[in-house]
Amino acid sequence: MTAGTARPSFVRSLLRTKPVDRIVAEGGQGEGGELKRTMSLLQLTLFSVGATLGTGIFVVLGEAVPLAGPAVVLSFVLAAVTALFSALSYAELAGTIPVSGSSYSYAYATLGELVAWVCGWCLLLEYAVSVSAVSVGWGSYLNEFFDAAFGFTIPAEISNPPGDGGLVNVPAVIVVLFATFLLLRGTSESATANTVMVFLKIGVLLFFCAVAFTAMHSGNLTPFAPMGWAGISAAGSKVFFSYIGFDAASTAGEEAKNPRRDLPMAIMLSLAIVTAVYVLVGLAAVGAMHWQEFDLSGSEASLARVLDEATGRTWPSMILSLGAVIAIASVVLTVMYGQTRILFAMSRDGLVPQVFQKVSPGRRVPVANTVIVAAFISVLAAVIPLGRLVDATSIGTLFAFALVSVGVIVLRRTRPDLPRSFRTPLYPLTPLLGVALCLYLMVGLGGVTWIVFALWSAAGLVAYFLYGRRHSRLAGGSAGKGAP
Repeated sequence: MTAGTARPSFVRSLLRTKPVDRIVAEGGQGEGGELKRTMSLLQLTLFSVGATLGTGIFVVLGEAVPLAGPAVVLSFVLAAVTALFSALSYAELAGTIPVSGSSYSYAYATLGELVAWVCGWCLLLEYAVSVSAVSVGWGSYLNEFFDAAFGFTIPAEISNPPGDGGLVNVPAVIVVLFATFLLLRGTSESATANTVMVFLKIGVLLFFCAVAFTAMHSGNLTPFAPMGWAGISAAGSKVFFSYIGFDAASTAGEEAKNPRRDLPMAIMLSLAIVTAVYVLVGLAAVGAMHWQEFDLSGSEASLARVLDEATGRTWPSMILSLGAVIAIASVVLTVMYGQTRILFAMSRDGLVPQVFQKVSPGRRVPVANTVIVAAFISVLAAVIPLGRLVDATSIGTLFAFALVSVGVIVLRRTRPDLPRSFRTPLYPLTPLLGVALCLYLMVGLGGVTWIVFALWSAAGLVAYFLYGRRHSRLAGGSAGKGAP
């Protein structure tokens, strides 16, 4: 073969797409067994709420308020609008391609193998790193509860990562192991546990609002936007982390009872619920405590500190902290679930090793996949500070969301005949605005975050060319031979 014919063949191999019909036909099938369809619309919605509600409010609010002041409420709205445009695109593709791979599978069907790989690689950053970040925040609330209830805290050496005054974050590892235990028991059991924790979490946040609004002072809301639009935008980039997870339902496409109908509804319902709660809690927090006091000495347990400062009593923060300890665990559980299912889909395509698609015949879950993911997340949570994790997660997520919006446009042009249970309104304006807003918030992230993202992407490309491209099932590689 001459160089002139080899180059087009190489380029075509990077742009090869996986037929939608084939993606859907393989749904649920793995090596050694099949995933079980057990999840209802309520469970799917609460899975997305569980993956989303808590990350920003319980953990990141203390870092965002100093950037925007009381206008952090608008920062949540800005992030919500960005998430909405992406959610509309997700809803269309989830109803059209109802499989576990989420935006990775959508990209594979529309933009080609290389872009799908990059998207999947970014999802590793989104899911695994966000779980690690939330695990770090969970440990902070555990200490707040111990302090309020018993007058002691876990020593910093074993409750903080290096760089934050400790050696290893043991509580963060514990909550990851708890979520792993539930996931290994089965999808139905995990969904039931998540439902209980989500209702508890919403109750705790409503309790916070009830207490904080009694201590609200109008003077705390002025000046409303001390740093202007620049501050609102910067905080919006930061709190976008709090919307990561609304797409969790899209990772359950192969375990949903009626995926074409329920996935789009679950995505939109979950986004509406978490946005309402975020705005309400954010307003209550900045109304109860002046925004300049939100530098909470490095503590991620910002809501508990608000109640302490606003009421002068310990029992409200003790109740909040106990609720947060239980409720944030639902974020760890559901996001870990999403991570394992994306790797399941990538493994079935041959782009990552076969071990990630092996299904336990008895439990009907990918056991080895779950254990490997848990080990990786535990290491990150144990040794990396929260701030770095949050920013790295946000940029990877924004990039993946932008690709989903592009995928809607491509699939409308290439496969207009496909049955779609949901259509993005105001097409093509909506997906185009989704891309633009994602890029806008990405620009607002710091230079160090961009460097980390570039290095992560480069590492992903190396992994693809050394392993993924050679083992791709579309190319006739060997990695997927065990799959159907």
